[in-house]
Amino acid sequence: MDIVQLLSDPAAWLALLTLVTLEVILGIDNLIFIAILSNRLPEHQQQKARRIGLILALVMRIALLMLIGWIVTLQTPLFDLGLRGEIGPNGQPTFETAFSGRDLILLAGGLFLLWKATKEIHHNIDPVHDSGELLDKTTKTATLTFGSAIIQIIALDMVFSVDSILTAVGMTDEIPIMVAAVVITVTIMLFAADPLARFIDRNPTLVMLALAFLVMIGLVLIADGFGFHVPKGYIYAAMGFSVGVEVLNMIKRNRRLKLADREQAA
Repeated sequence: MDIVQLLSDPAAWLALLTLVTLEVILGIDNLIFIAILSNRLPEHQQQKARRIGLILALVMRIALLMLIGWIVTLQTPLFDLGLRGEIGPNGQPTFETAFSGRDLILLAGGLFLLWKATKEIHHNIDPVHDSGELLDKTTKTATLTFGSAIIQIIALDMVFSVDSILTAVGMTDEIPIMVAAVVITVTIMLFAADPLARFIDRNPTLVMLALAFLVMIGLVLIADGFGFHVPKGYIYAAMGFSVGVEVLNMIKRNRRLKLADREQAA
């Protein structure tokens, strides 16, 4: 189907809208990781790191779309350990050990995300001078080097990009629709990255909540790599509920601070 036919096809526009919505939702994980990591950099480098991270995500996704035939082969099992879990209600084993290229990428990404999120939680609780980090002379807390941050962003970009493209392949067969959805999604993320990073930076309790989300996402990626598929709706519903509770706590804290300020002024 050529571009003119796609533009005049309502089904193509519906597929594009659905795919953009899905990609934005799936991209939240990537955006949270970039926001937390960039906030560890010196202030003058933070925006640059976010821009580079998201532009690299766009480049990776489009490059993978150009290799769509190879991406599909990533779902073909490479080896099988011969183990199976109990048969679930859908007639499939609860877990499996026939690993494809996609499974290995998800396992590696999940383990990396668990390691990184745990390390960031430790840093927030007990700041230390660690490998790849510099000790800020004024705050006495560790900050990442720019190169280290970009390398870590690239690693997670690759994992999320593969998952994103495989999702796109399941939604439509039209490459132009996939490319348009990826470009629109990353553009939205570019506009949302700075406000999200500032919001997280102004509300330290949200950092822990976001890191907890990353731990959960890491576990979901590992489970997915073993063939245990957790419905994403459950994950995002839990995240939405937690954010809602934290927003109420923030409102309560702000009102208390305003009340305390008024009492001091009086």
